[in-house]
Amino acid sequence: MNLKKINTNLQKALIENGLTEANELQKETFSPIKSGADIVIQSPKGTGKTTALALNIIHKLKEPLEESPRALIMVEDKQQVLEFKELFDRLNKYNQLRVYITHDKSDIDEDKNQISVGIDVLIGTPNRLNEMFSGAGFNVNRLQVIAFDDFDVLLRNRYESVILRLLMSMEKGQRIFFCSQITERVESVALNDEEREPIFLETE
Repeated sequence: MNLKKINTNLQKALIENGLTEANELQKETFSPIKSGADIVIQSPKGTGKTTALALNIIHKLKEPLEESPRALIMVEDKQQVLEFKELFDRLNKYNQLRVYITHDKSDIDEDKNQISVGIDVLIGTPNRLNEMFSGAGFNVNRLQVIAFDDFDVLLRNRYESVILRLLMSMEKGQRIFFCSQITERVESVALNDEEREPIFLETE
């Protein structure tokens, strides 16, 4: 994929999956996300937001390391969790990041046990992630990135308090918000910390 200085193992997996040319969204977002800045990205459905998010996280983390999760991805429901996991299985083939999923129907005790063994990326639904981090004693400040897919939908479905609780407990690390529309609520939550000024990027 024609993205500047992309991780070589990731590049290999992308090519094997037929992703040889970056689309407009991937081209416009790769460098800003790679910079480590907080960012809100608006792009219509079907433009590859999920792929852009996955490849950026794989590029950022590079390889397995440490025990606590270094990336957290929040999605709306079990179906999206499974779709993300399938995508990571393909794009993460050579980087071998330890990816674990959790959702409202999974066994929370088993989830806690598996995560305590050591993972790099945790993908889950809002309520379950809230349970995991409020009761399991995981170190939120080990997170290098917290990302939200369909952020406007998450807010529309009234997960704002859960999201804010996670954001406020995370002192450092990058925040990535992908949405189909930058609404007033999206802006308000993304700007919740006066000391952090995210980039707002609208793509087609």
